[in-house]
Amino acid sequence: MTQPITAAATRPSNGEQLKKHTISILVENKFGAFNRIAGLFAAKGYNIDSLTVGPTEEDDTSRMTVVTRGDDQIIEQIIKQLNKLIDTIKVVDLTFESFVERDLALVKVQSTPETRSEIMQIAEIFRAKVIDISPKTLTLEATGSQQKVDAFIKMLKPFVIKEMARTGRVALKREFQGEV
Repeated sequence: MTQPITAAATRPSNGEQLKKHTISILVENKFGAFNRIAGLFAAKGYNIDSLTVGPTEEDDTSRMTVVTRGDDQIIEQIIKQLNKLIDTIKVVDLTFESFVERDLALVKVQSTPETRSEIMQIAEIFRAKVIDISPKTLTLEATGSQQKVDAFIKMLKPFVIKEMARTGRVALKREFQGEV
């Protein structure tokens, strides 16, 4: 759940609009690295809208994807502070780069024999998967952009969402600009 941005981070210095930024941080996979990065945001009063962390192709590194908001000056300060942390290998603000992103949601929705086919049609439209079924519920997995996952969840709300787990954004810079 997104928490409100703190007052310190919401005052653009020169009238700039606050913009959502996706920051990719490559860190050494060491004890306390995650806490130091999260602590930096907390200590400076910056809000984290989304945070994911996981291993990379290298055993000794992890990638953190942080979504935060701020004007250019705030984001520049965040990146400088992140680069000063001892465990940080590389920090990239993907916002102005071409990148791919995905969110994941697991949604357990109330289901009856009468509503099951309609729920499954919604899942098909969003290319979601049914990953568990019981007489009273369906559990669905949806992946895609934040907007797609939000729309999927909105369509399921009338059926009564019993439980939900959601990741934050994961993102990687595109290698070839303009090519797919």
